[in-house]
Amino acid sequence: KSCQTGQISTAETAVQSHRSRDAAVQADQSKDAVQDFQQEVQADYPSLLAFLQRVEDAVIKELNKNWKSRAFDGFEVNWTDQNETVLCLHTLSYPQARDQKLQVTSVSWNATGSVVACSYGRLDSGDWSTEKSYVCTWNLDRKGLNPLRPDLVVDVPSSVMSLAFHPSQPSLIAGGLFSGELVVWDTSRREDPVIWRTGMTDDTHTDPVYQVNWLPDAKRRSPGRLLSVSTDGRILVWREERDGRLALAEGFAVVAQQIPRGAQLKKFTRGEAAVGVTSLSFSHFDPCMFVVGVEGGYALKCSTAARTLAPHRPGSSVPLRAPAELAFSPHGGPIYSVSCSPFHRNLFLSCGTDGQVHLHSLLQAQPLISLQLSKRYLFCVRWSPVRPLVFAAASGEGKYSPAAKYKIRCHKRSCFVGDVHLFDFGKSSRKPAVSIKQATGECPVYCLEFNSRHTRLLAAGDATGTVKVWQLSSDFTEQGPREMNHLEQLASEITD
Repeated sequence: KSCQTGQISTAETAVQSHRSRDAAVQADQSKDAVQDFQQEVQADYPSLLAFLQRVEDAVIKELNKNWKSRAFDGFEVNWTDQNETVLCLHTLSYPQARDQKLQVTSVSWNATGSVVACSYGRLDSGDWSTEKSYVCTWNLDRKGLNPLRPDLVVDVPSSVMSLAFHPSQPSLIAGGLFSGELVVWDTSRREDPVIWRTGMTDDTHTDPVYQVNWLPDAKRRSPGRLLSVSTDGRILVWREERDGRLALAEGFAVVAQQIPRGAQLKKFTRGEAAVGVTSLSFSHFDPCMFVVGVEGGYALKCSTAARTLAPHRPGSSVPLRAPAELAFSPHGGPIYSVSCSPFHRNLFLSCGTDGQVHLHSLLQAQPLISLQLSKRYLFCVRWSPVRPLVFAAASGEGKYSPAAKYKIRCHKRSCFVGDVHLFDFGKSSRKPAVSIKQATGECPVYCLEFNSRHTRLLAAGDATGTVKVWQLSSDFTEQGPREMNHLEQLASEITD
């Protein structure tokens, strides 16, 4: 994209004259000189016309050939040097949470894109149901940012397993707890930020809440409704009440009859089989359609318009519906994350404990592409909000490998390669474009999120209790001229 000529030799000279004199000369041009000049510039127009007529057909043929040629498809003139650096801008952590050996379980950007929040809890083995936890926020635009001192720290009596800022109200953030509860905090209220919560009722989840989502409500002037996902097999939709409670509005249950036989199901003491839901992603094109990942390794296409009732569960205040419509080919273990493409209505990604990322089409059960990105778990996968062919995946291992042409730098500490993988289908359909080492040693990265406002930022949280904010190069944020065509080609591939 750039070239370098040989070194140009230069020299400076100066001349000083001690005597000067001005003189003016006027000469009349002779008629002979004018006549000679006119003779020099005369053209043989009849011969020129005859030549153009002879070559016209050949020139038109070549111009048409060049107009239809695809030789320069994808070529874009770039007059500036590309920045091929993935840079760690911030390394954020809360010392008290790290002292308790808490892990970052979720990260989220607020509506302005300037505030990043993380939740602390545990995703490894152990009993932490009553252990104190935290939600922390940092405003990256604030002068004097202290990476070890969050702008806001919220004490939570139970591990926070999931987090989501409101899509349009920057101060509202929802969290799902290990206890099964949902809580909504208003970060503008320093003294008592809790504004809504579910409490412990018969409607509350009986397992940890591994994902929360805000659902916009066009019919009401409220902040919207909340959706929660849990391994108790239920997907619940909550509405806020005036007394600070979140009340159950509607719900769904993934039942054993809707997935293929052989899937690993969780057995309750009363004999009921539950399909543990671990992740969910809504379509960006159809508000009724969503995809869930389950512990049995399957991804399921679901619809909020489903009318089939699930088996009645005692204590539920609303009837639960069975939303699954199609089961896709399973991973080799539980699915931890799914992500619907923001650029194509039929494409979504899934990843799990088998270390693979599957690119799926909603129109067929078999994956379009299966990528073995890690020998260990993949905990999170996210499509880029600005590049149709780019996604990121969070890995459970640290591995060194060269980073091709990309330079990876970290402020005040050395970085190696591994853990956070940036993938570009435009460059390769089999290996990451670049892999970033999040922390020293084999430290799992549990969560990551692109910033949809400041599109060059990517936040990732790990098992050491650290959130790193990475600045991506323009290669990962500037869409190519034929990128959507490439995405359509991927979506149109049919597997046997």
